[in-house]
Amino acid sequence: MQFARAAWKFLVAIKDGLVLIAMLLFFAALYAALSSRPNVAAIGDGALLLDLKGVIVEQPAQQDFTAMFTRNENTIREYRLRDVVRAIDAAAEDDRVKAVVLDLSTFMGGGQTSLSAVGEALARVKQSNKPIYAFSSFYSDDGYQLAAHADEIWMDPMGGVVFAGPGGNRLYYKNLIDQLGITANIYRVGTYKSAVEPFMRDNQSPEAKEASAALYSVLWDSWLAEVKKARPQAVIKPYADDPARFIQIAGGDYTKIAAEQKLVDKIGDRVAFGRYVAEKVGEDTTPSPDSFKSIAYDNFVAANPVKSDGDPIGVITVAGEIVSGKAGPGIAASGRIAEQIYKALEEEQIKALVVRVNSPGGSAFASEEIRLALADFKKAEIPIVISMGDVAASGGYWIAAAGDHIMAEPDTITGSIGVFAVLPSFEKALSKWGVTADGVQTTPLSGEPDFVGGFSDDLNTVLQSGVEHSYEDFLSLVGKARGKTNAEVDTIGQGRVWDGGTARQLGLVDSFGGMKEALAEAAKRAGLEEGAYHAKYLEATPTFNWLPLGGTPFAQAEATPVTGMVGWIARQQKASFAEALNTARGLMAREDVQALCLECGGLRRPAQNNAVPNLFDLLKSYSLSSAAQ
Repeated sequence: MQFARAAWKFLVAIKDGLVLIAMLLFFAALYAALSSRPNVAAIGDGALLLDLKGVIVEQPAQQDFTAMFTRNENTIREYRLRDVVRAIDAAAEDDRVKAVVLDLSTFMGGGQTSLSAVGEALARVKQSNKPIYAFSSFYSDDGYQLAAHADEIWMDPMGGVVFAGPGGNRLYYKNLIDQLGITANIYRVGTYKSAVEPFMRDNQSPEAKEASAALYSVLWDSWLAEVKKARPQAVIKPYADDPARFIQIAGGDYTKIAAEQKLVDKIGDRVAFGRYVAEKVGEDTTPSPDSFKSIAYDNFVAANPVKSDGDPIGVITVAGEIVSGKAGPGIAASGRIAEQIYKALEEEQIKALVVRVNSPGGSAFASEEIRLALADFKKAEIPIVISMGDVAASGGYWIAAAGDHIMAEPDTITGSIGVFAVLPSFEKALSKWGVTADGVQTTPLSGEPDFVGGFSDDLNTVLQSGVEHSYEDFLSLVGKARGKTNAEVDTIGQGRVWDGGTARQLGLVDSFGGMKEALAEAAKRAGLEEGAYHAKYLEATPTFNWLPLGGTPFAQAEATPVTGMVGWIARQQKASFAEALNTARGLMAREDVQALCLECGGLRRPAQNNAVPNLFDLLKSYSLSSAAQ
């Protein structure tokens, strides 16, 4: 009995301890949530400070619970594009805002179309006769795309400017998986559908190279034109075309190049910059690193909510890779998005729907689930306008085909009409160790897929035929939506990626424009008067993900400033390595036919996945895959 009592007391103590820990975590989370809330009352006169410590995205990912305790001021953050644009536009009209300050030292970029939208908002600030000042220790393509709109660009004396442009190499794993004895069973349709090439080739195919070169050329020319328009005095293209010669002539002095080529206006450290801005907008009364009166971004966004005058036009966001289920936000989970669409259908006051697509695609099944939900919306005779962001390709275009009108930007990446599937098998690897497979079959598909003995010809025929049928479905739904035959869609399909301008010429896009223009088009189709409507964003209420990202509560990455050319090269190297391994692991782990544009995700996009997989993770992903991708 004494043992039983002791055991019972021990169990009760454990229970009480767990309850106490749970309560402590709850109140800690509550305190963190309350302390992080914006303070609208704190807004006074000064400069709107856009200290962008991370990336600009269409839709921030769901915040995990442990991030609240591990986050610090340098943690990489995702800034919602429409919030950034709204804050800048509000600054142009708010008398309290004397200037806009861009601190880009820890800015990690965004999509080219997204940054163009921010640049247009900055241009509107300049039109209101309010100055814009930019500072960074180092500038590359994305940061400079924003800084070019500033009245004065400052750079740290130990910094530099470099322009890389879109493009670069990808990793190809064919020789590696051959040496490991792994067979990548690949089923695809589309001459240009290069997402599976890393597993079937040791280099880029001529077709993929042709498509990529054409796309990159358009994007680079557009970037040059935008930056040159914003800062005509800057000598950009000659320096970008031959940086080695410029640096040699300057004796390795990066600041000399930046000044001589009029890429920056002033060379000075952060303290000097802060004092300079303080002379323009007033000095802060409390000691701070910036030393000038500043308005915090979060406070200003909270003080300028989305307008709610007039009739509502629903806005559904499809951002990130398209998957099945109810995950997200930050990933386009079909179950969650379809549920939002049906809820919008039940709201009688919604007069039209804008679907904002910023996705390279993903699961064909999940894409169709979202498209079918939109088809039910059309049956109710409610107009649907598609607004394409940085990328709306493959599965993203599958969804876009449901719209009455498709709008894109000239730099939008779209198309990639094609599908594929990948399945690994290990007969070669196991045979090296003397492992074989044998058995009795009642049908040609008994025991298939056989990951040990290898896939049979019958299974290969079944899978390839299924992928071809999915492609025909893709052609049919696009053809019906765009008034084309399957053959006509096939000529511009085959997995080829197009820029928005070319896509419009090909009939895949109806007109150019961003969200503002898409809302106006939706209002016109719904018979609403100009200015008598507002956007109602139909999104799930953000919740905390109790499972930590990366499987550990310490998976948060930090946004540290790049202090020079070597630092920039090191960051690019790490980002490329992480992206390549994540791509390899992801391709072999997806579980249905894919309408995914792999190359669309690697166009100068910032790495948002902080967990860098190692080779063991990569090989493990091969062995865990068990269904068609």
